[in-house]
Amino acid sequence: MHPTQVLFPGTRQPVSLPVCDHYAGSEKLMRKSIALQQELGPVFDITLDCEDGASAGNEAEHAQLVGALIAGDDNRFGRIGARVHDVTSPFFEQDVATICATAAPQLAYLMLPKADGLADVQRAIATISRHTSEAGRRTPPLHVLIETHGALEDVHQIAALPQVESLSFGVMDFVSAHYGAIPAAAMRSPGQFTHPLVARAKLEISAACHAHGKVPSHNVTTEIQDAAIVTGDAGRAAQEFGYTRMWSIHPNHIKAIVQTLSPADDEIGEAAQILLKARDVQWGPIQHGGTLHDRASYRYYWSILQRGHAGGAVLPVEVAAWFAETGTTAAPISTTLQH
Repeated sequence: MHPTQVLFPGTRQPVSLPVCDHYAGSEKLMRKSIALQQELGPVFDITLDCEDGASAGNEAEHAQLVGALIAGDDNRFGRIGARVHDVTSPFFEQDVATICATAAPQLAYLMLPKADGLADVQRAIATISRHTSEAGRRTPPLHVLIETHGALEDVHQIAALPQVESLSFGVMDFVSAHYGAIPAAAMRSPGQFTHPLVARAKLEISAACHAHGKVPSHNVTTEIQDAAIVTGDAGRAAQEFGYTRMWSIHPNHIKAIVQTLSPADDEIGEAAQILLKARDVQWGPIQHGGTLHDRASYRYYWSILQRGHAGGAVLPVEVAAWFAETGTTAAPISTTLQH
């Protein structure tokens, strides 16, 4: 039996996504990002930005460009999404209609910014579903930016929505929403990890995601020259706050995020050994290295293998066959990102 049939019987398997979400807003940067994904493989997602990362004044043409790029032949892996305007913007429905009409079959997800609570997210889902059903297209998953007081208050209800597969933290908008009560230093490290109100928000988002099997995605690092800062931020986000995905706003970020948030080779090797032993005894309890394991720990080790696979790690043949069976065989990736 496939591991998912044994480890998640009768339940929805937790969402698994690439660990890096790279944002691009101009045509030049969008095309460069797509070319980089072709080179490295689907080890990172791309979000084409119609909102804060795009220029103002040509919203309709920009949405058309985004739809055309996602629907184009250069989208080889189906791992490109789009950030649309918020539901209160006059451009929100225009973005949804334009992008979904052109690219719904290839669209990995839509990102919704500045939701003020559960009602805004439900409204967005209804609008997206209407436009995709009218066009006879599938409804893409929704990612939601948690960056307002209302969204944070409703975060568990938002994470529970079946159409939502990931929540991201918008640290800059969240700090700004406190009108000076949180210092600007909390928008970056180390303050973003130590200020109580910001740390609380990060923990609430992460906890809500894990409670409902969704992916918590950490905010950007604004430093674009020093990869060590990106690595440090990704490490703290994962180790202290439970984030399994992180935003990138510069190509220099991608490698640091993928390497930091993907499991190490020894973790992948141990996980593979444990699960292959478990398979050989029909998923009953085993002993490995003097430690007892059963299905409770098997779920943890399966998540390690999923993250390793998404990060392009070389897996044992028998383990790779599990992913091939579910149609998630990873494309070859550049050796610059190998573990």
